[in-house]
Amino acid sequence: MKNDFKILAIETSCDETSASVVVDGRTCLSNIVSSQIDIHTRFGGVVPEVASRNHITAIDNVVRLALSEANLTFQDIDAIAVTYGAGLVGSLLVGVSYAKALSYAIHKPLIAVSHIYGHIAGNYLSFPDLVPPFICLVVSGGHTAIIEVKDFNHHKIIGNTLDDAAGESFDKVARVLGLGYPGGPKVSALARKGKNIIQFAKPNDNLGYNFSFSGKKTAVINYVHKLEQANKPIPTEDICLSFERWVVDELTKKTIDACINLGYDKIVVAGGVSANTRLRATLQEECEKNNIKCYFPDFEFCTDNAAMIGSAGYYSYIDGIGIADMTLAPNPSLSL
Repeated sequence: MKNDFKILAIETSCDETSASVVVDGRTCLSNIVSSQIDIHTRFGGVVPEVASRNHITAIDNVVRLALSEANLTFQDIDAIAVTYGAGLVGSLLVGVSYAKALSYAIHKPLIAVSHIYGHIAGNYLSFPDLVPPFICLVVSGGHTAIIEVKDFNHHKIIGNTLDDAAGESFDKVARVLGLGYPGGPKVSALARKGKNIIQFAKPNDNLGYNFSFSGKKTAVINYVHKLEQANKPIPTEDICLSFERWVVDELTKKTIDACINLGYDKIVVAGGVSANTRLRATLQEECEKNNIKCYFPDFEFCTDNAAMIGSAGYYSYIDGIGIADMTLAPNPSLSL
């Protein structure tokens, strides 16, 4: 395969419309993201139908901006990569349909990419020398898992969430506190102002490497409701601090344990919650204590973006994996 292999990548799995040009899986020439956060904030969360309609409006312009920023034309592109799962079916359908039409029109190969594999690959853009094997903590609004990454295209789940994802639990706690959407950044910002740790009722956590955040979220909700019923003030900042620390400590401990017990010396973090400053500081500190190298993606590659899809698509293509045709369809429930 030739060097300087350019992939035009498209990501529309949720409420970000993104396109990017990535070279050889490691160099990002452009990464355009059109966010719908302001639109969905008024609803308190992502409305799938609204998201898909806005993808339709934005996608062509976003793709052309990505090419323009990279100073390339469609004919300079060697392949097209697109997220086909997991995600919202309507949102995925927009990206997959556009990518298929473009592939057919300009006669370029089409690569189907897993959204989660994309999040992992975001680290390859931030760290050009990073290669598997390693342990990866994927932590986002829709997924929380510890994954053994054996090589670029072979992954094994070590632990998974049994209910809510970590990011989802942050959103739900933010909602009960009246903080609005998106919840994660709002909880994190207030947590930095908290001073007292609240000991919430502890749910059973004899889960090995698996996670359960539903019980933690419910413990916080019950705590808030009891204060409301007693007409007592809600210590919002302390609640945010206590909940964030609770979640981060569990993510850190189980990931470190998996890394040590399986004999690895590298931990890679991926997904939107990898931008959380407490998670970065806590996991980095524990890794240093245990002589483990720790990698967090640059902030622009934490949340949903097409550059990570371009990187993952490159490694799929060189291994002959994920090559798609005009029958490609979205898979909203695509497993890890």
